[in-house]
Amino acid sequence: MLIGVVSDTHMPHKAKALPKALIEGLTGTELIIHAGDWTSPDVIAMLERFAPVESVAGNNDGTDIVRRFGRKRIVEAGGKRIGIVHGDGYGRSTPDNAFQAFAGQHVDAIVFGHSHVPYKDVRDGILMFNPGSPTDKRIQQKYSFGLLRVGARIEAKHIYFARKD
Repeated sequence: MLIGVVSDTHMPHKAKALPKALIEGLTGTELIIHAGDWTSPDVIAMLERFAPVESVAGNNDGTDIVRRFGRKRIVEAGGKRIGIVHGDGYGRSTPDNAFQAFAGQHVDAIVFGHSHVPYKDVRDGILMFNPGSPTDKRIQQKYSFGLLRVGARIEAKHIYFARKD
């Protein structure tokens, strides 16, 4: 199973349309996971053109997005349990916030966002994955999103691109 992973789109403030590289990368995916900070529910329909969307709301999302997705969830995809959370909070790093959100729950991977910093690590046997942002790279050199290939195990990779047009 091929899953597109996106976070922190911050549209329409940071982009009026999905970047071409993201469109190309999501083509052929069977599911899209968005880790929050949509900022506009209009973006949901943009992504649903490619595949069904599972998501959570981020700290910059309004009540309409919070009501639709909630702030934390676990989805089953390809026989694996994937936790999704934005990762915001105080007193810990973003990866630590994300990891703590699923303490005591069985997940095979945790997808999170918030920092706009691409991240991939394995912690206590759990894949930790932040795709970065396809529209707001902040201090990163490139924009990014991710792909998860789910089979007997979960493989994750970042896709980087220089322009968001």
